[in-house]
Amino acid sequence: MSRAKGTYALLLELNREATITVGRLATFPFPAGYYLYIGSALGGLFPRIERHICGGNKLRWHIDYLRREARVIEVWYLVSGERLECDWYLAATDMPDAEVLVEGFGSSGCKCRSHLVYFKSMPSLADFRRKLGKGGADLKRVHLKRSKAHG
Repeated sequence: MSRAKGTYALLLELNREATITVGRLATFPFPAGYYLYIGSALGGLFPRIERHICGGNKLRWHIDYLRREARVIEVWYLVSGERLECDWYLAATDMPDAEVLVEGFGSSGCKCRSHLVYFKSMPSLADFRRKLGKGGADLKRVHLKRSKAHG
């Protein structure tokens, strides 16, 4: 199961506004609220998710910089060999009150504006499933009661 392939969305909660330098991308203000970060892992879905939840010693991906300030509260995922992250990003941006605040976040390998979507209030998994249509039917959710927050 550790080599399972798939797509995931991390739902992060940021309790207070923070100014964060995101690697070489730039420095951005991140308002308090909820962030949905979408990615894929075609070489090991569950180890990738675990790494994002727990953090790592090195700041490797854009999400690592936000993770130092925000905590992961849920993970939405689908085991699949298809790369679905761009479709998921488009579905997320079509949800109520969705905003793209950081251009290029997590999307350096595709043509999406970003793979990070901001919400002032907690987004609904049911809304996300509806936006995905038939592709959302098998989506799984893991709710995290506690997540190690950096910073």
